[in-house]
Formats: sequence, C-alpha cells, structure tokens
Amino acid sequence: MTQNNYELAVELIDAANNEDTNLESSDGREWPKEMLYAHRMSDMQQRYAPDCDDAMKLALRAQHIQRWKYPRSEYPMDRKGYHLWRTNLYTFHADTVAVLLAEAGYGDEFIDRVKLAVSKKSLKKNPDTQLLEDVSALVFIEHYMLAFVEKHPEYDEEKWLSIIKRTWNKMTDRAHDFALSGSIKLPESLVPLIQKAVSS
Repeated sequence: MTQNNYELAVELIDAANNEDTNLESSDGREWPKEMLYAHRMSDMQQRYAPDCDDAMKLALRAQHIQRWKYPRSEYPMDRKGYHLWRTNLYTFHADTVAVLLAEAGYGDEFIDRVKLAVSKKSLKKNPDTQLLEDVSALVFIEHYMLAFVEKHPEYDEEKWLSIIKRTWNKMTDRAHDFALSGSIKLPESLVPLIQKAVSS
C-alpha cells in the first residue's frame, strides 16, 4: 500500500467524523465531537507510540468513528444494557472503518487487522488491541476524566476509585509509566484520587 492509500483513508475517516453535529470547544474553536476525539487519539499515538504502523494509526483514529449514530440512550439504562450497547457499538465502529478502508484501496488482511483492534477483541492477547486500549485510556485520563467526574456528582470516592482501577487494569505497565511520568497532563484536582487508586 502507498502513502496515497493512507492519506485517502485518513480523509475518509475524518469526513465521516466531521458529520457529527455535536460540538465541543478546544483550543479556541468548535470541533465536531468525534473529530476532536480522533485528533486527540492521533496526537496521543504520536507521543506514546510514534513508530506504530499505518494499520494502527488508522485504527486509533477511527476508534470512535460516527459514535453518535449509536447513542447509549437507545439501550436499557442498566448494566446489561450498557454491555449490549458497547458490544454493538464496537462492531459498528469496526464495520464502518472496514468499508472506508476498502474504499481507500486496502486489502482484506489489512482491514481485518484494523477491525480486530477497533472491535476491542482479544485484549491482553492481541498487541494491536492492547495498544488501542492504552492510547484510549491515556486520552480519557488527559482529556475526559475530569468532565466525567463532574457529570456524576452522585458517585462517592469508592465508586471513583473503582472506575479508575478498572481503567488502570486494562493498561500495560508501559502505559502506567507513561501516565505517571509527566508525559500526559493529569487533571490536577483528581491527582490525589488517581494516586490513591493506582497505589492500592
């Protein structure tokens, strides 16, 4: 595959995410929400895994592709409904990016590899899936954890410690070291909680 295939794939992924009518402010401008998320994933990839290949660069950029088309509100608001939503959502993301990669000229083997990572299958066994999990967790901690906390004032400290531990346990030791080394910006008000969670 040539650089032209990669550039076309990025254009197609970005065009799909640019359709998001949900807006989020960052760096003094309004972004389509999932376009901003895709850029944050690519930025973290360049910082955390700058040498990864095109398949993983595209998988990371497409992780949330057109997520707004599968709203959580369409599923029961319980644990079973949450897990069903996530399972269907991951399949949707994988199938969506597969169509775009085929349009960009990639073959089945390349596409299947990206789909496996984006669908988050074989975590801890498949290095691609684990890399995607590491990068998405780092992006969550740096950009989204504080807003998530503020959105749920009803959660007590034990609940937050549990959430942070679950996120932490999905990451590799390398990602742990990266997060705690100053390589990402930890939400300042949550640093004591994060430190308590990861040390216990």
